[in-house]
Amino acid sequence: MSSWRRDSLRASSLEPLPVVIIGNGPSGICLSYLLSGHMPYVKPGAIHPHPLLQRKLAEAPGVSILDQDLEYLSEGLEGRSQSPVALLFDALLRPDTDFGGSMDSVLSWKRQKERAIPHLVLGRNLPGGAWHSIEGSMVTLSQGQWMSLPDLQVKDWMRKKCRGLRNSRATAGDIAHYYRDYVTKKGLSHNFVSGAVVTAVEQAKSEHGSPKTQAPSPLFQVKGYLTGKDHSHQPFSLWARNVVLATGTFDSPARLGVPGETLPFVHHELSALEAALRAGTVNPNSDPVLIVGAGLSAADAVLFARHYNIQVIHAFRRSVHDPGLVFNQLPKMLYPEYHKVHQMMRDQSILSPSPYEGYRSLPEHQPLLFKEDHQAVFRDPQGAQQLFGVSIVLVLIGSHPNLSYLPRAGADLVIDPDQPLSPKRNPIDVDPFTHESTHQEGLYALGPLAGDNFVRFVQGGALAAASSLLRKETRKPP
Repeated sequence: MSSWRRDSLRASSLEPLPVVIIGNGPSGICLSYLLSGHMPYVKPGAIHPHPLLQRKLAEAPGVSILDQDLEYLSEGLEGRSQSPVALLFDALLRPDTDFGGSMDSVLSWKRQKERAIPHLVLGRNLPGGAWHSIEGSMVTLSQGQWMSLPDLQVKDWMRKKCRGLRNSRATAGDIAHYYRDYVTKKGLSHNFVSGAVVTAVEQAKSEHGSPKTQAPSPLFQVKGYLTGKDHSHQPFSLWARNVVLATGTFDSPARLGVPGETLPFVHHELSALEAALRAGTVNPNSDPVLIVGAGLSAADAVLFARHYNIQVIHAFRRSVHDPGLVFNQLPKMLYPEYHKVHQMMRDQSILSPSPYEGYRSLPEHQPLLFKEDHQAVFRDPQGAQQLFGVSIVLVLIGSHPNLSYLPRAGADLVIDPDQPLSPKRNPIDVDPFTHESTHQEGLYALGPLAGDNFVRFVQGGALAAASSLLRKETRKPP
């Protein structure tokens, strides 16, 4: 990040920016790339394998995808996302990937500086967002090629780094490095401000106290602080005509809501196990680590602990035969390690002889209490209480977005305002072809906040938002 960006943020300029992006993960990076004047065109002579899409693309040769009708282009496409533009962009970037093919993208990219839109990307971490908080050796859920951003394939980047994909997948550490490198290689660094914590986004209620502007759209004031290397806080305030929410879902770990959950040995991030291992408070001879949860984060923790011969008690509320378990949705050939955890969960419980040394499974167990003497109390399937001595507890049952910087924490922006925000069940309600909020003009949402939970598909939201923002800039009065 260039120093003038931090300096301009500290100056709290009254001149409104066209766009402020909150969140510097894959969604924010992709949108920054598009807003920096990188325009996607169909390669001359390229033939898309989808006949209907190919016919539509042939109708406007030489016209950037960003300048075409995204709703028209995406009509008739089907796939693993509910977002039509996500399916469109994915089809253009990876034409036959769902059929096991490796056809090159039909897109070429041209830099048109005159079409760049000034913007800032604010993030707590380095570019890459939450990927920098994931244990680096963990293998990604998605195939490595699906983690790629436009015009720089992960496989090509890794080849230059003399790295390789494992079973078509990359490690979280590699992906975090790739995203940070992408920002540098694509010349986007000057748009990014790391260590920026946003505390409030407020729409200007009137012209009083807001910048002078002729733009007809509303203005937003974005407030927050910059975190220094000495952990100091430097407040900032800036104005924007459009704000893009791209903060993902890893801000607030979900909690059990049981007594003792705030005790110092109870944690909600896998990184706590790494830290305990380094500090020596957890080792092969210590009391077991208690892992609560039946999702992929809990499975990652089991795999991590097993790698270091740490004893594990694995507790979860569901039955091991529950068809809703995520393991049942993953192909065994691609995800052997997760299916191994699922097998361990099925084959072993505390009441039967252990076929897996150092691992105990507690299916259908409800956590009741954590005690100061490192005891965990559960209710078993028969209703009886069970007591276990543990070294530390990892509660890994998901996470929630943190939109506390918005009025009413964004409750007025979701599809069902009577229900809490949920990326899977109740995301922010956006126009599917612009990703602009249906409730607030000038406010956009990308990625999990808008219901897209995989890197492969979050880029479609960036394409939709960039197309909308480019049209706004074109219509803006002089």
